[in-house]
Amino acid sequence: MLPLVSARVGVGASFRKVALSTPSFASNQLAARAARTNLAAASKRAVQTQSLPPSAATEILNSQRVKRPSSPHFTIYQPQLTWLGSIANRATGGALSALLYGFSLAYLVAPGTFDSVHVVEFVAGLPDVVKYAGKTLLAAPFAFHSLNGLRHLAWDMTKFITVKGAYQSGYAVLAGTAVSTVALVLM
Repeated sequence: MLPLVSARVGVGASFRKVALSTPSFASNQLAARAARTNLAAASKRAVQTQSLPPSAATEILNSQRVKRPSSPHFTIYQPQLTWLGSIANRATGGALSALLYGFSLAYLVAPGTFDSVHVVEFVAGLPDVVKYAGKTLLAAPFAFHSLNGLRHLAWDMTKFITVKGAYQSGYAVLAGTAVSTVALVLM
């Protein structure tokens, strides 16, 4: 019955070819013997081991870490707006947090020195150039971090998650940061 099916389907020649070209028992034996020889040779390879105390493991790892190269991403990848924005977002968030916690702790330690009356008097006595530079140093990270936070909220709502959308929103954050920084400094 098999030849009838193969004739109908058109695979009769393939069945004949397979039936005539099956490897013989002797060639299978040669292949099995070669595999056993390779396995025996591999198992006879000498691997030297030695017992070490657990404290030596830390020393070995530390010596290996010194020899490792640093992460290559800065040297082999082209800078992209997405990862530059991510780094800037983390840096601005950390800087703003450090400033807030620093001022809060200073106010707790010396409330008479860091109350709003003394801070306003101190800032009023500064030259205009220093005031504008200080306002810029505060306004730029604040504006960028705020607008980039809104960008991340949009991503959470699955908006602008394509590559084109990520770049468009990134450039919008940069433009918005520039406009907002100027507006905040001129207030």
